Amino acid sequence: MAKDKKKVPTSRLSRLSILGNLAGRVVGNIAIEGTKQALSGKRPQLAELVLTPNNVKQLAAKLSTMRGAAMKLGQLLSMDGGDLLPDELNQLLIRLQENATQMPHKQLIKELKINWGELWLDHFAHFDLTPFACASIGQVHLAHDDTGAKLAVKVQYPGICKSIDGDIANLGTLIKLTGLIPSEINLNDLLEQARLQLTIEADYQKEASFISLFSDRLDSSIFTLPTVHSLSNRSILVMSFVEGEPIDQLHHLAQHERDNIIYKLFELFFEELFKLKVMQTDPNFANYRYCIKTQKIGLLDFGATREITHEISQGYRFLLSSLANKDVEGAIDAAKQIGFFQSDISDEYKRKIIEIFTLCAYPLYTNEEYDFKKSDIVSRLQAHTASIKKFQEQWHTPPVDALFIHRKIAGLYLLAKKLNASVNVHTLFSKYQS
Repeated sequence: MAKDKKKVPTSRLSRLSILGNLAGRVVGNIAIEGTKQALSGKRPQLAELVLTPNNVKQLAAKLSTMRGAAMKLGQLLSMDGGDLLPDELNQLLIRLQENATQMPHKQLIKELKINWGELWLDHFAHFDLTPFACASIGQVHLAHDDTGAKLAVKVQYPGICKSIDGDIANLGTLIKLTGLIPSEINLNDLLEQARLQLTIEADYQKEASFISLFSDRLDSSIFTLPTVHSLSNRSILVMSFVEGEPIDQLHHLAQHERDNIIYKLFELFFEELFKLKVMQTDPNFANYRYCIKTQKIGLLDFGATREITHEISQGYRFLLSSLANKDVEGAIDAAKQIGFFQSDISDEYKRKIIEIFTLCAYPLYTNEEYDFKKSDIVSRLQAHTASIKKFQEQWHTPPVDALFIHRKIAGLYLLAKKLNASVNVHTLFSKYQS
């Protein structure tokens, strides 16, 4: 969590002013750097001029101050662009996602009074004004009720809801002016998806309903979810505090216990995708806890939950089944159903994509314990993705649901590798295999 305390701009004019000033600074830096390169005999390229270290620093600092749309769009671009984006832009997007800053205490207290009145503190025995987590939509505080029970209070940044449409439009204009995004990336579609996702995540009552849904459907002997408090509303979510250790710091546990944790999380992934058709798509390690005493996995933050259509769910069942059966044509048909392939792309490109899917899905269809510690999927994937750059004119933006599903499973792979887990994932998928 960043230590900076910068006031969140709330009005449309103030947020537009930030983007305008930012654009002016970037343009000024471009002119200075371009002149330097020209005088030294170099032919400056726009992308190189925009993504100088100074510009990247200023872009990340200013956009992270705005939170909301800026950070969410950065997340979607990094998920969608992959190797098509310049390395410097990828670094900016990474910094943008990690660089959320907290509200000053004065602004926080103002928001608490707006929601709960002047006597807001009467609801608590203690309320810590310094958040223990910050994200694109809000920040989370530790509190205690009158009984001493610990609470997690998620307070939304002011003005986020009202600023979504304007921020998305203004950011789109700024990005297009830089010329950094390859034409193959459907920026307008990503802007709309960022707007829709932000609208959902900014409704804490919606998140509360997702918590209730998962609480009702998941095995309480395996998972612990927060209980939503009656003080909650659309912009503040008050929940019971889920105890446990950070899930990525469990190396001291026995091998079988670490393996079981990953097994249960993969089991949850398949249940979300094929049975519940609702998925918490943010694989951030901070969204999981593990209680050693009860051996239960704590699940946190359901803001990024997405409902999955029957067509997408069935498409993935057919895709993974076809990959397991080495049925290339079946995998291509399934990928079409999901929305990966347009009608005018070459057979060679389709097969290249299926090769990538086959590599990524290897732990799912191999009927043996997969040692994630020794996994070389990432390095092999980089080599495969580099080979499809020559097909860039055929590349198009896949369905956003697919992006979030892939993000979730990639996060599971990373966690499994971090915990040095060995798991037979195939036994879990085989229940759904067609």
